[in-house]
Amino acid sequence: MTPLTSETTPAPPGARRSPTTFGRAFWVLNSIEMWERLAFYNLRVMAPIYIMQADNPGGLHLTAADKGTIYAWWAAFQSLLPIVTGGYADRFGYKRTLGFALTLMLLGYLMIAFLRDVGFVSNYLGFFLGIMVLATGTAFFKPSLQGSLAHHLPREKSSVGWSIFYWIVNVGAFIGHYLPTIMLGLSVLLPGWLHAAAHSPGAWRNLFLASAVFTSFNLCLLFFVADVPSGASKTETILQVLRRTLRDVMEPRLLAWLAIMSCFWLMMYQLWDLQPNFIADWVDSGSLATGLNWLPAGLYAALVEDTPRGPMIPQQILLSANALFIILGVVGVGWLTRRLRTLTAMLIGMGMATLGILVAGWTMNAWILVLGIFFFSLGEMATGPKKIEYLSLIAPPGKKGLYLGYANIPVGIGVYVGSKLAGHVYGHYGEKAMLALRYLAEKTPFGADKGWHGDMSQLETTLGIARTEAMHQLQQITGLDPVAATRMLWETYHPQVSVWVPFALIGVAAAMALWFFGRAARKWKDMDA
Repeated sequence: MTPLTSETTPAPPGARRSPTTFGRAFWVLNSIEMWERLAFYNLRVMAPIYIMQADNPGGLHLTAADKGTIYAWWAAFQSLLPIVTGGYADRFGYKRTLGFALTLMLLGYLMIAFLRDVGFVSNYLGFFLGIMVLATGTAFFKPSLQGSLAHHLPREKSSVGWSIFYWIVNVGAFIGHYLPTIMLGLSVLLPGWLHAAAHSPGAWRNLFLASAVFTSFNLCLLFFVADVPSGASKTETILQVLRRTLRDVMEPRLLAWLAIMSCFWLMMYQLWDLQPNFIADWVDSGSLATGLNWLPAGLYAALVEDTPRGPMIPQQILLSANALFIILGVVGVGWLTRRLRTLTAMLIGMGMATLGILVAGWTMNAWILVLGIFFFSLGEMATGPKKIEYLSLIAPPGKKGLYLGYANIPVGIGVYVGSKLAGHVYGHYGEKAMLALRYLAEKTPFGADKGWHGDMSQLETTLGIARTEAMHQLQQITGLDPVAATRMLWETYHPQVSVWVPFALIGVAAAMALWFFGRAARKWKDMDA
């Protein structure tokens, strides 16, 4: 088997770098990445709640299966299109491709904001179309920005450089976790047509408009970026680029690595895509909220929300611990792992992330949840930057954008399959509203004569109770308050086992497969692995 080359592309004209510092272009590109991630996470951390959370007043109130379908296609467009778009970024130029990508992303955010309650477009279809446009823009954005960045990183600074890039990503992500709380709660203070009640459809619109504004900043920053030659042929037609792209990805060793990472990212994304609903349904952060009552009233209101179970820390703020831990540690972890083989560092990261996602999902206690997020974040720090570094190192000359486009394949496949799996698993065994209906059908006189036969999709019809009213009806019939009713459902149905054990097992399988892959890489004398 012919080993993948690990040559680095010569520095393009105007991209001279000192051995100890990064150039201006490196920092401008990282700034563009930060604003893009800020806009993206402002949407992403709240999308699970907006789509399906039964007790959110301004959300769409779709089902877990609907959410799974939206997320699956979101992943397919955003992470599988770069298989092609990376080659196009090499062929047509990184700066031109970035401008096209940012324009599409801006349009996507505007569609998400305004395609709701439009007569000829259902709420599901309006959100879905906006997400597809956004995802397509992101598919062009990632390889073009990362390909340009790769040309400004000498091999000897690759590990630290990509760790800095990952640090910048999480600065945007961290801020993006806090903006939704402000936008959703304080839209009542905005003037004119932006004025909206807290957590109302208008407040959600303002949230998505904020992402559009942040994206527009990047269109301005793009004027300060000088394009760099990719080294790829500029005479190929679009079809020739597509043919070469599909041919290169069929390299057997690359395919094996992509398959392993697909399983790992299937598990990883559940922290960001499934955990928000799990936290909103089950986790009790009341003690954390009480511990913040010394804060000024305005700041306290921004960090704590009133729920039927009492004051709680919003899920997006709890999950911001992931970005915070990475901001604090990723450059250090990159420095510590700089001499490790990339596959070895990734294997360690897989083990830590799998442990973290199991700990985070095994509890109703917010403190233990944060501990699990800490373990998960350590794993992400060791795996995420190394994934990009590995492909940038083995990319042949003139194909960095192409290979960094391949980096998105595991995310696309993993999130597509994982979203469909999570939609089924959570809708049947984890969502509190559905388990409340199940309890009414199985455990109370109210459901005894309803004739329910175990089909979760028929629960609402059989009982005549909507998901949005399930917990209220359960409390009325059992006489329990929201906290006691939630605890009863947890102890009766053990959603933590049904939801998180399958994903943890997939993470373990991926780590074992990578271990075997690493042993094979040593036999191939793949020094970059």
